[in-house]
Amino acid sequence: MTRKYWNINLEEMMKAGVHFGHGIRKWNPRMAPYISAKRKGIHIINLTRTARFLSEACDLLFYAACREKQFLIVGTKKKAAGSVALAAIRARCHYVNKKWLGGMSTNWSTTETRLHQFRDLRAEQRAGRFNHLPKRDAAILKRKLSHLQKYLGGIKYMTELPDIVIIIDQHGEYTALRECITLGIPTICLIDTNCDPDLADLSIPANDDSIASIRFILNKLVSAIREGRSSSSEGRSSSIRKR
Repeated sequence: MTRKYWNINLEEMMKAGVHFGHGIRKWNPRMAPYISAKRKGIHIINLTRTARFLSEACDLLFYAACREKQFLIVGTKKKAAGSVALAAIRARCHYVNKKWLGGMSTNWSTTETRLHQFRDLRAEQRAGRFNHLPKRDAAILKRKLSHLQKYLGGIKYMTELPDIVIIIDQHGEYTALRECITLGIPTICLIDTNCDPDLADLSIPANDDSIASIRFILNKLVSAIREGRSSSSEGRSSSIRKR
């Protein structure tokens, strides 16, 4: 039972293709409770259950955002990368949309070192210091900066491990999911019919191949985070006025 109404419309989900699963040969039997039918060789996801779990995820994110928790969105599939970045920027979340580097969270001390290096190189470039170096040295630093931007650009402001990780395409982001499980970081996963719903703390059954489906799910989650952050800001302002 969710605590807020998130206006999750079944018709809109159908238009976005949220209900289309994978071919019946690729399914994970543990997804059986989330499948309503088979049609033309593919499984059809039960959108009533999708709406329920999406609402629960929105509730969780809303109240976490109210408590100023930090979120990380992970989705490196090519067709999802752009949507992941835009959604994360809208909600002021961290994100990984190119490649999850093994040990990014479980070996956080190494990631922190790389982030410090990344920030230092960005500062040097902005200050124009690259222009005063020999061409070869400047080219090496620019390549290094480009590499760090590609893989760490979405977490450049992250100073500690996130409180909640949102994973788009659980099957493809298995390494990230396993690291979260190892560290005990709560996860919200978009799961298609080839996934294991028991791995995530909260699973949202939905098509993870359709850009429209991914955007629909992300928009709802991001709206919940934004609303939670807004409520937190209003609460702080009210407290200040009372003083």
